[in-house]
Order: sequence, then structure tokens, then C-alpha cells
Amino acid sequence: MANIESFEKHAWEYEAWFENNRFVYESELRALKDKLPQRGEGIEVGVGSGRFAAPLDIKIGVDPSARMRALARSRGIAAIDGVAEKLPFEDGRFSFVLMVTTICFLDDIQAAFEEAFRVLKPGGSLIIGFIDKDSPVGVSYQQRKSESVFYKTATFYSVDEVIPHLEKTGFTSLEFSQTIFRQPSEIKSLEPVKEGYGEGSFVVVKAVRPETFV
Repeated sequence: MANIESFEKHAWEYEAWFENNRFVYESELRALKDKLPQRGEGIEVGVGSGRFAAPLDIKIGVDPSARMRALARSRGIAAIDGVAEKLPFEDGRFSFVLMVTTICFLDDIQAAFEEAFRVLKPGGSLIIGFIDKDSPVGVSYQQRKSESVFYKTATFYSVDEVIPHLEKTGFTSLEFSQTIFRQPSEIKSLEPVKEGYGEGSFVVVKAVRPETFV
């Protein structure tokens, strides 16, 4: 069952993070935009308050938190009640699926990837943005989990832990980019976006559903 209590009770604290960490947020947006397809209908799973979907021009989102969905709707997103492990859409509907800082809150990461695969068109892409568990920010978040309103129930993943789940699902053609090379409190300007992973704390993975799948 999705753990939404923190997001229901602390929606404005969630919103304040983006205002207080503007360059972190904008750097993450740039990294995501670089991997996002330029055409086709997409959806954000775990859309939250729409902070990513709105500027990335994604019109549909799914989230289990009513407070988050209300905020997303205020940003023009058609936010639907649902969870990543059981998406309320037919097979092959979307050209891409976006998940940003969502996988750490999933009950079942494998089931979520399988659902993303199911609702993608052949040739469609899953784009995931997350904090790498093994990165400097990932390590500090884990050390302070018990103090965090949002992350105390989170399960952090490394890139090398995510890859086998994607491959098991059937995704191919994996691409990686990274940003956030300092602690968020130290970032006073936009961070660079680099290909690959292993340096930056925020990693974007793009994975493709093959045109043909057996």
C-alpha cells in the first residue's frame, strides 16, 4: 500500500523545498528534458504536485496522494488517483513514462517497471530520475532518514541495482545522464549535466521498450 501520509500532511513543506533549492530543481529539470522524447503523449507516474510534469509539458499524471493531485491540477495536470504498480490505463497507450524521485517510494519496483512497460507503445521510453544511493547526496539522505518527513520510509537504490530490474522487464538501449555534483545546500547556480553515472547524485536513466518483444 502506498505510503502517502507524509505527502498528505506536509504538502506545503514539499512545495517549499523547490523554492528553497531552485538551482537543484532546475538542474534536475534540465537533465530530465535532455532524455525526454520530443513527441508523443507521455505520463508522469508519481506526479506529486506537478513540479516536473508542468514545465516538461506532460499533461497526465498518476499519484496516490489527494493533496498532491490537487496541487498538480492547479498546474494544469490531469492528475489521476493510482499507484505505479497498477496503472489505470490500457496497454500501449503512451509514448513515454516519466518517474522522478518515485522509485524510492514504491512498494514493488519490479511491478512498477512492468506496468510502465505495459502502457508504453512499442519503441516507447521509460525515463527515471532518482538520487543514486551510492552518491554523496544519497549517502547523506540515508544517514538522516529518520529526521526526514519524506524519506524516513524511503528505499534508496543505486544505479547498478536499478539496471537489473529494467533488463528483467525487457527494457533495452539504456542511456544515462547525471547532475548535482555538490550537496544541495552548496548549490547556488545551475549544475552541469553530463552523460553516464557515478559522479552526479541525481541520475536520469532512459530505457526503451523494444519494437518487438517476445
